[in-house]
Amino acid sequence: MSNDNVDSNTKKRALGVWMCTALVVGNMIGSGVFLLPASLAPFGGVSMIGWLLTAAGAICLALVFARLAAILPKEGGPYAYIHEAFGGFAGFWIAWGYWIALWAGNAALAVAATSYMQVFIPALGHDNLLAGAFAISLIWIVTWINSRGARSSGLVAVVTTLLKLLPLAAVTFIGFFHLQADNIVFNPHGKPLLSSVSATMALTLWAFLGLESASVPAGDVIEPEKNIPRATVLGTLIATVLYILSTVSLMGLMPPALLAASQAPFADAARLMWGDWGYYLVGFGAIVSCFGALNGWSLMQAHVPAAAAHDGLFPRRFAKMNREGVPIFGLLLSSGLVTVLMAMKYAGGDGGVKIFEFIILLATATTLLPYAFCSMALLAIMLMRPQQFQRKDFLAPLCFAGVGFAYSVWALYGSGADIVMWGMILLLLGLPVYVWQVKERYADPS
Repeated sequence: MSNDNVDSNTKKRALGVWMCTALVVGNMIGSGVFLLPASLAPFGGVSMIGWLLTAAGAICLALVFARLAAILPKEGGPYAYIHEAFGGFAGFWIAWGYWIALWAGNAALAVAATSYMQVFIPALGHDNLLAGAFAISLIWIVTWINSRGARSSGLVAVVTTLLKLLPLAAVTFIGFFHLQADNIVFNPHGKPLLSSVSATMALTLWAFLGLESASVPAGDVIEPEKNIPRATVLGTLIATVLYILSTVSLMGLMPPALLAASQAPFADAARLMWGDWGYYLVGFGAIVSCFGALNGWSLMQAHVPAAAAHDGLFPRRFAKMNREGVPIFGLLLSSGLVTVLMAMKYAGGDGGVKIFEFIILLATATTLLPYAFCSMALLAIMLMRPQQFQRKDFLAPLCFAGVGFAYSVWALYGSGADIVMWGMILLLLGLPVYVWQVKERYADPS
């Protein structure tokens, strides 16, 4: 057997429940919680409504993915479920959009890490060339780590998750003792409540992207039908609690204008409480956090197109494995696309937070479609297996799949017309690739 077609049933599985949980928490608690307080500051207390609604929708989506992973523990995560439920074309289209979201999200993580690196290298805040070079170097460091196999990626996920939680928890919980209620204004924008809530939901959803992380490298997971559901739900709950508490803490600790202008809000909050040593400690924690998430998302950006390639829906080269069982072509190509995207954005002269907001909204929009499809895929797969499921088995899935679907559609609306337009254009660009794959399959049916 060639190493292009390593069988996931014969290769050694390296990821247990704690590595999978670390992957979920590490991918979710990446850049979002560290930069979003600045993006949410103009919305004031309204953002709490957005957080709570997003958390409710995210927990329902976590339950959807947990149930899907138990029923169908296949590599590829959302792609695998949608392919099973809706067929080849739907599977391809979702894999294409999800893959775009993964590497676009990696660009945002690298930008966030670079913003926090200003704590140690202030020149990164005003030298776009230097900042771009630093961000791109991070992409290729994690690419090298992931090229060395799933165990290497899993160990980095565990270590970085532990390192990131300590400073985050310290600022969050100690910040409540310094909280000033006057800093929290309910709706400083003065815009209609519905549009403000929708906008904050679109921003906060970025912090929940990755809840499906444990399901993507299923071929590397020990007892995937048990460990993936457990890691998905546990990781989402841990992240949810930290997200909401940390945002309240920072909004109460810092004046709205100061928070909105901050390029590194957690580090600035630590400086207010503890002085320079706190500023540097939290800055380091944020960099580690972004690096850990970047490591996890890089793992996923290789496995999703590889799963589609194994089914003949992506070019065969995406299924090519190196000696460590890593889909190396997809990993390298994805990192190359991230490099191009970041070079274009940094050359444009935008500030770090503005770059961050544009990319996260684009990545969010292209991720919401797979989330909506997966919510319905759960019900479709259950209906396709009448011998396995009785009518009473549908009650709970119908509830959380319905909420997850409605939430995904609403959050997509909150992304804004421009972001949806760019997301749709990126999805449509996949159609020629699908047609090429049809040609390839019929020209060589084997």
